[in-house]
Amino acid sequence: MAVITIDGTRLEVPDNKNVLECALEAGIYIPHLCHHPNLKDTGACRMCIVEVDGCDGVTPSCTLKAKDGLNIHTNSEKIAKLRNLALELLMAGHPEDCSTCPKYGNCELQTLIQYIGANAGRMRTRTKGIKSVEENPLFIHDMNRCVLCGRCVRACNQLRGVKVLDYRKKDLETYVGTLHGKLLMDADCRFCGACAEVCPTGTIRDKLQLMDTTAKRDEVLVPCRNACPAKTDVPRYIRYVKEGKYEEAAAVVREKVPFPKTLGYICSHVCELECKRKELNQAMSIRNIKRYAAEADTGVCWKGKGKQLPDSGKKVCVVGAGPAGMTAAYYLRKQGHAVTVKEAYPTVGGQMAYGIPSYRLPREIIEEEAAVIREAGVVIQTNEKVEKPGELLKEYDAILIATGTHTGVRLPMEGNDLPGVLINADFLAASNLGTDTGLGERVIVLGGGNVAFDCARTAKRLGAKEIHLACLEAREAMTADEEEIEQAIEEGIQVHPAQTFERITGKSHVTGVDFMNVKSFTFDENRRAIIEKEEGSEHHIDADTVIFAVGQRSALTEEAGLELGRANSIAVKEGTLSTSTDGIFAAGDVVYGTKSVIQAIASGREAASEIDKYLGGDGDISEVLAPVEEKEPYIGQVEGFGYLERANSQVDGAESRSDNFRLFDHGICDQEICGEASRCLQCDLRLEIAAPRLWNDFSESKEA
Repeated sequence: MAVITIDGTRLEVPDNKNVLECALEAGIYIPHLCHHPNLKDTGACRMCIVEVDGCDGVTPSCTLKAKDGLNIHTNSEKIAKLRNLALELLMAGHPEDCSTCPKYGNCELQTLIQYIGANAGRMRTRTKGIKSVEENPLFIHDMNRCVLCGRCVRACNQLRGVKVLDYRKKDLETYVGTLHGKLLMDADCRFCGACAEVCPTGTIRDKLQLMDTTAKRDEVLVPCRNACPAKTDVPRYIRYVKEGKYEEAAAVVREKVPFPKTLGYICSHVCELECKRKELNQAMSIRNIKRYAAEADTGVCWKGKGKQLPDSGKKVCVVGAGPAGMTAAYYLRKQGHAVTVKEAYPTVGGQMAYGIPSYRLPREIIEEEAAVIREAGVVIQTNEKVEKPGELLKEYDAILIATGTHTGVRLPMEGNDLPGVLINADFLAASNLGTDTGLGERVIVLGGGNVAFDCARTAKRLGAKEIHLACLEAREAMTADEEEIEQAIEEGIQVHPAQTFERITGKSHVTGVDFMNVKSFTFDENRRAIIEKEEGSEHHIDADTVIFAVGQRSALTEEAGLELGRANSIAVKEGTLSTSTDGIFAAGDVVYGTKSVIQAIASGREAASEIDKYLGGDGDISEVLAPVEEKEPYIGQVEGFGYLERANSQVDGAESRSDNFRLFDHGICDQEICGEASRCLQCDLRLEIAAPRLWNDFSESKEA
């Protein structure tokens, strides 16, 4: 350690640490521009110059190493003049349009001007005339704003090792760019964002500006993690998969969800919709990466190592063994509470078991992951239907209702009660239970979501000869996943978008459906549908079976003794999951309507936290299962990185899959998984870069 003095303040600091960092860490502000704590220093900007007793002239404090006895002065008339001159020279080639700059209010150069009081008017200004490059994905390069601090070059070359950016010359002007002015994709950029993160002036900046949103910085910079309802750390487990550490990757997923393998098969993967990689070519195959890790997992990183608090003496009953209920039960047991789950169906899983066909999610996977919840000490009772949850309060300290939405919706239209009319939830449940579905040979499914396609594809596998699917939405607006639509068409299902359902025809049995073409379909400000039909477009499709697949609702009635909301959902207090009855909570689809398994898991986590607080706990259900490792900032060069194609699942052909319920999507193969994980931009690395230290962040004023 060395003892140094800065402006009369005695500091004990590590030997050879640069004086600028010593001062800033001690709360002493020294102006700086080219310096950044994550980068090697050059001393080029001359903003951080100081005087040292016994030495002639001034020296940049960022390159001055601490040693015993240094007496340093950060302000003097000479220092002020030199800083002023250096800053005015920088400003001479910088635009003066601060008020219209996207970096306005968050610009380090602007704060330096305010601190030092420089005046560009004394210098002869010039316009660089370098064209702003906006053709790159994700980033804008506006070199007219560049002050040549060199941070971006050092970040790209030294911190990341990508080596795309360097100093270039054009008409006697030096600027930062790529070799031969290539676009970033063609220069093998990794699009990590380090250059934009360290740029002090907005010369290199994100196309999506943080100032235009109320979202937190980490939410915007790492959108995949933020989009996940359970906030699974997507970049972290992808990085583990890339390194071949599948056990660790699975443990990262398990830190947030108890059904990692299930989600690897059927997650709605909203994270992929937000993935920044899609701005280059295709989004990461996040769901398949998670599936690969989960299938390779043996549990070595998490079995017997998670949180388990001592028994609290409190008892909780969870009604419903779907993803929301089972998730809540799992985390409540980890908080030390005795948990019993009551399920009306013969097996656990809820919609995972009775709404999702087994060709998408094999039933043994549900049982495998439910076994982990049982092993945690949760008692599960099947074939136990609860009619009046309030009565359970006589035996339990808290109740959670997570009964889902197992009742399909029958549209109010002519012929809706004819024999041959089926309802989505009942049809899929009967198919999954192996009981009679009432299906005929010529089927029309009404609806355009994933459940509608589950019905159509299940009908195909049950032997229907001709299947049509019709919906109000235009083809590009259909709510089903694109892969569901394409695979259904491959299997011979005829899809009819932009259709109104006029009537179901027949007298003693369904004979078909009358349709009209939809010219436009919108919603008004009250979310009421406005449908314009195409005149003279009436047409008919023959069928002996019609399946309504236009939504689902809760089966609860007022006899349950709880305040209900729209579509028999359970009304909960604003900002909570507590119901109208003290001690009874609700979670999952029964609260907000049919959504997704991952959304239900997130709701179950929230419910577990709330109930734990209600029972006297702290509500903290978080746990760390995977090793905590320091992220490697040096990602290096990858030839053609921006053009790396997304790895596709291995999918059986339509002929071999459409007449049975065997799993047909086998995920990403062993040879391609590392390559797919390597496509990740590693957006979270950007959060490891230190934030700028501006003079107004310090207690020291300019006068001091």
